[in-house]
Amino acid sequence: MKRKLSLFCAILITSLSIAQSISKTMKRLPDTGETMSYTTTLGEDNDFSINPPYFTINGNGTVTDTVTGLMWQQTDGGEMTYERAINYCDTLTLGGFTDWRLPLPHEGFSILNHQYANPAMDATVFTTTLAEYWWTSIGQANDTTKIWVTNAGGGIGNHPKSETISAGGTKKFHVRAVRDITPPPTISAHFIDNGNGTITDNLTNLIWQKAPNTDTLTWEQALNYADTLSLNAFTDWRLPNIKELQSINDESIVNSSVSNTFFPAIGINKYWSSTTLPNQTPKAWYLSTLFGITTYDLKTFRHYVLCVRGNQSTTVGINEAEISSKVVYPNPFIAFIKIKSDNSNETYEITNSLGQIIYSGKNIEQQNFSTLTNGIYFLKVADKTTSIIKLLKE
Repeated sequence: MKRKLSLFCAILITSLSIAQSISKTMKRLPDTGETMSYTTTLGEDNDFSINPPYFTINGNGTVTDTVTGLMWQQTDGGEMTYERAINYCDTLTLGGFTDWRLPLPHEGFSILNHQYANPAMDATVFTTTLAEYWWTSIGQANDTTKIWVTNAGGGIGNHPKSETISAGGTKKFHVRAVRDITPPPTISAHFIDNGNGTITDNLTNLIWQKAPNTDTLTWEQALNYADTLSLNAFTDWRLPNIKELQSINDESIVNSSVSNTFFPAIGINKYWSSTTLPNQTPKAWYLSTLFGITTYDLKTFRHYVLCVRGNQSTTVGINEAEISSKVVYPNPFIAFIKIKSDNSNETYEITNSLGQIIYSGKNIEQQNFSTLTNGIYFLKVADKTTSIIKLLKE
């Protein structure tokens, strides 16, 4: 049976960390957006929906990502050299704001939607252009001639600056600016070693298997391995989607590009994700830890596996599940709650943390909850008390 999770995670403070302060520019890591099923084997990307993508079009040339809290340029700035792209963002005035910048690699990768192909973007949110790649602000660690770029096919990789047309090349590298809506906090530790074979990532609040599987597996075998894994008394492990897998990559290092301090057995290998290539469904995305690029292979090929689980420390005692085909988004919500459901006649209830009913009715999408105080609320289908979805009001 398909499982859908709608999840809000709190930072878990545990045993061992190393001084490694880092700026947390994204509030949450968005889901890939993949909504179609490509196998009957449990554990593919479509089986889990954590922080589904949800954008607000501001009507002034900007788009707000409600999951990450970042604001983006809606229509990219066109093809240009890397150096010009930096200056373009530094001098851009858009939507009344002047604090635009080139995105970090993880930020640029976060707005890709892996249900689409060429471009792997939601065309109802971002204007489709002729871009093949989009610049980020980070160069390859050991080669100043190469820059990390996202691509219209849905990947991220390190490319020579000279490949773009304006630098004498043949490819179209465009610029899309981003800005922080609020100053990003600095957290004291990126990773924490929990001392039990698991690693917590404080940027995403995901918990990782410290040592990868020692045998290579096909994609289908990888899904089954992750779904049946029992580690540190937890059995809710899964194969990470490509955004989750790419999130542990560190562009400041190579050979391998994932921290050897916290993942000492990671090596220079290829690691399967749960995400299928939508226009070539016999293939799935993987992360190569040589530099940290994401690309794809036939699912019959054999690669390594590093499992992940969501930090559910804030949901103890709560049956947090969706039934039938319902998807609730955004979560966290600010004013409105959207629900995709096969049954528009169902009655919903929202209760606060004290169990008091805040709303009960059928037309929940038409209700404005902006007057609610910030906090944790619970949404349930009134006639099916086993379906409880935890929401965060911001």
